[in-house]
Amino acid sequence: QVQLVESGGGSVQAGGSLRLSCVASRNTYVNNCMGWFRQAPGKTREGVASIHTGGGSTYYADSVKGRFTLSQDNAKSTVYLQMNSLKPEDTAMYYCAARGGAWYWECLEWSAYIYWGQGTQVTVSS
Repeated sequence: QVQLVESGGGSVQAGGSLRLSCVASRNTYVNNCMGWFRQAPGKTREGVASIHTGGGSTYYADSVKGRFTLSQDNAKSTVYLQMNSLKPEDTAMYYCAARGGAWYWECLEWSAYIYWGQGTQVTVSS
């Protein structure tokens, strides 16, 4: 079974930082696209960042480039999203997702992700 568990959300002031974690089952983690999505009230879910665990290639949405950074720990089957310089517009439920085995360049095809975690809330106040 594919299992994804997110953690690390919380409430911070604008300009603050949070680090989100996503732990995946081993078979899901290896050589796969893992992505972060977010959904704010009244808005559709959007892709934020993704990484291919087989090579470390990363992709970021324009709205978070320069502020969010992905990293991985293969021994723990875990992907991290370091979120710096947070803005109120970053407030959303953040979801970890997996596509299933794919090539590096397919990780930014946001609509192809099919496995989802339960989400972790991020709230940024001004």
